[in-house]
Amino acid sequence: MIGRVLFTISALALVAAKPADPPAKPMLSVIAPAEVANDPSNKLILELSTGGRVVIMMRPDAAPEMVGRVKTLVRQGFYNGLIFHRVVPGFMAQGGDPTGKGDGGSPLPDLKAEFNSLPFLRGTVGAARTDKPDTGNSQFFIMFAPNATLNERYTAFGRVIEGMQAVDTIAPGEPPEQPTKIVRATLGG
Repeated sequence: MIGRVLFTISALALVAAKPADPPAKPMLSVIAPAEVANDPSNKLILELSTGGRVVIMMRPDAAPEMVGRVKTLVRQGFYNGLIFHRVVPGFMAQGGDPTGKGDGGSPLPDLKAEFNSLPFLRGTVGAARTDKPDTGNSQFFIMFAPNATLNERYTAFGRVIEGMQAVDTIAPGEPPEQPTKIVRATLGG
């Protein structure tokens, strides 16, 4: 009997010593918190060669490194003149590659993935990457339609808040015959 009691106590001690599960990531709202929305530098504005204008609310609360990277590149003029090189109707439009082929990036190092709970809905902006998670750099994509298979597998870092109709007119193709260009990318209201 004493042996059974000691075994039970030992078993309980092992269970109690098991490390706790990591805390769950907080669920993020698709609506940016006031402190994010009120900071003009979190608004990415893309003026397109089609004449359209797209305003993206970037989310440093969800993906601070990727948002910081985009801000740095915008301030350097990196995105000006680049094309949307991969545009799949009903899925997404991808740009931000200086080679225009989908295999390039900025001279800055790749970033660690910042998977989060922002869902990939129509208008969500995500960091493009290779099949390896920590390869996001300068490329990004804008969703034409929801796609839950991307949730928490790609870094969501923003959402179109104005000009989705301009996104819908981005020329399709991989690459498009006459690609839509980002004439100018800026930060602000």
